[in-house]
Amino acid sequence: MGQVTVRVGGYSHPVSCEDGQEAHLVSLAAEVDRRIHSVRSMGGQFGESRLLLLAALLLADEVHDLKIEVAQARAGMPGQSAPDPRLAHRLTQVAERIERIAAGLEQGG
Repeated sequence: MGQVTVRVGGYSHPVSCEDGQEAHLVSLAAEVDRRIHSVRSMGGQFGESRLLLLAALLLADEVHDLKIEVAQARAGMPGQSAPDPRLAHRLTQVAERIERIAAGLEQGG
């Protein structure tokens, strides 16, 4: 089992992951950190849990939009380009990986 320390919102967090997934996890944490900086740039004072919640909601909104696009592409809706099965498969893998990481974080890393 691999372990990395990621920096999100100015704090370091040790996180376990599957061997070989360390770089990917660091990349995911960087994306979360970018969202946190985005929320902070909106102004206002947020506690850390609120900041993480808002960043998670931004990411969840993006995943939701992508799922709708994939569903529309699979359904062959007018105005949509032909679905790329590799993209749909990759999005499914990414969503599953995010869910595994979230479950791991809920269990204490």
